[in-house]
Amino acid sequence: MRGHAPHEHGQGDGSGDRDGHAAHGHAHHPHGHGGAGCGGGHEAGDVIERAERLCQTRGLQFTRLRRDVLAAVAAEHRPLGAYDIAERMSAPGRRVAAVSVYRALDFLTEQGFVHRISSRNAFVSCGHEHGAGAGLVFLICRTCGGIDEMTAPAVESALDQTLAGTGFSPTSRILEVEGECGACRGRADEPNEPDRA
Repeated sequence: MRGHAPHEHGQGDGSGDRDGHAAHGHAHHPHGHGGAGCGGGHEAGDVIERAERLCQTRGLQFTRLRRDVLAAVAAEHRPLGAYDIAERMSAPGRRVAAVSVYRALDFLTEQGFVHRISSRNAFVSCGHEHGAGAGLVFLICRTCGGIDEMTAPAVESALDQTLAGTGFSPTSRILEVEGECGACRGRADEPNEPDRA
């Protein structure tokens, strides 16, 4: 992905490959899937604090609109579209235009504070950093709408080889996989309790 600073987790511990990725993939488990990750697993306050710190370090303006858009996305436990965000930010007598939200989302995406889920035309917050050019894999559950994020070095390596053979230079390396998450599959596999009269 573009515009990302080196990631904070796993740096310098010697456990990853040359790009700082864990040897067997790096999974983040968001909302309802057991831990912290993109898509709402981080506290909104932590996401805002991280964005403020990184904008200051990078010499960028973290405007009120950018902060409010990030707060709206971080507060949700599912991907949000620009119009949903604008609606949440609007108040009686104070309408927020979707075009303004899109401008803020462009900035937030470039800085790695949110990720765009293309298949949903929606956004999820990110509370950690990724290495420059890191390939991301989003596992999208069709049942509960949950999204898990991970890096997959084996997939990235295979993709690197394919791209090198074609001379193609990607501007983004994001893979979206749709299906059913383990939690939903587990609920589907649970036996139904018989009715008691």
